[in-house]
Amino acid sequence: MVTIRTLLAVAVKRNWMIHQLDVNNAFLHGDLEEEVYMKIPEGFAKQGEARVCRLRKLIYGLKQASRNWYKKFTKSLVELGFRQSKADYSLFIYKSKRSYVAAFIYVDDVVIVGNDSVKIQHTKDQLDEMFSIKDMGPLKYFLGIEVSRITEGLVLSQRKYTLDILRDSGLEGCKPSSFPMEQNLKLGKGEGEDKVDSSQYRRLVGRLLYLQATRPDITYAVNVLSQFVTDPLQNHMDAATRVLRYLKSTPGQGILLPKEVGMNLLSYCDADWLGCPFVKKVSNWLLIVSRRSAHIMDVKEAISSFKIICRSRVQSHGYYCQRGDLGKVDVE
Repeated sequence: MVTIRTLLAVAVKRNWMIHQLDVNNAFLHGDLEEEVYMKIPEGFAKQGEARVCRLRKLIYGLKQASRNWYKKFTKSLVELGFRQSKADYSLFIYKSKRSYVAAFIYVDDVVIVGNDSVKIQHTKDQLDEMFSIKDMGPLKYFLGIEVSRITEGLVLSQRKYTLDILRDSGLEGCKPSSFPMEQNLKLGKGEGEDKVDSSQYRRLVGRLLYLQATRPDITYAVNVLSQFVTDPLQNHMDAATRVLRYLKSTPGQGILLPKEVGMNLLSYCDADWLGCPFVKKVSNWLLIVSRRSAHIMDVKEAISSFKIICRSRVQSHGYYCQRGDLGKVDVE
């Protein structure tokens, strides 16, 4: 998510085209290198017959289907002149003196951006010859994220995903809340609290983690809740319900990738002075591109993952910020 959001932010700034492609029956295009057999489907074999079929092509359900498809698609893009990013293997870049085209792939969905319409169309045509490609036109919906291009820039939101969470949790008609978490709330192990369904709690927190892609306002609350997925108690579930009530009041809220603001890169780290009773470290990092959140992460994540966006160093000495010119830094 960090890569695609950063790629979109750069594309908006430079007024690039942003298109989406869909590969029809992606896994069926992969090459099968191993020797694999399967039972004859019911109705195609005589009763008591013990023959099997040897697969010549990949089919959905094989463990190696995803890997082999990705390998073949990568090879095809490389043959078209693209270079695979070493920071994120899902990102492919074509760069010449006048052209810059980037393609981001996730399974069978492809987002392609760039300043050269001829190269983009050529890439689409070549991929359609190799596979079966559906041209979806300008990017509007990708991985559950709704994308809207307006005069001010690009708006990313997850309204439908938010409403689905509320519906599945039975809180469509709940009372909205103005804040995702009570002020100065310190969640602990909650001795004496009743236990709750751990699978339900984990699923809810997992969905909230993905919602952070466009909702940085709930990042802190979800980060706290995720620390109790192994043994959730009633007070943890109550705090999670508070987040859902907050989402009820702001289901369509998202982030704006502005068009006019400069290409500055700004990074912060927040020290809460050992406020967490479990992890006596700096709590969170915040990375902002063009005054809009690009990535928020917990300190437990590898600091090296910042290299996905830039090669600047981020240090953890209290409150610290560092600026950089993203226009002089490669997208990877």
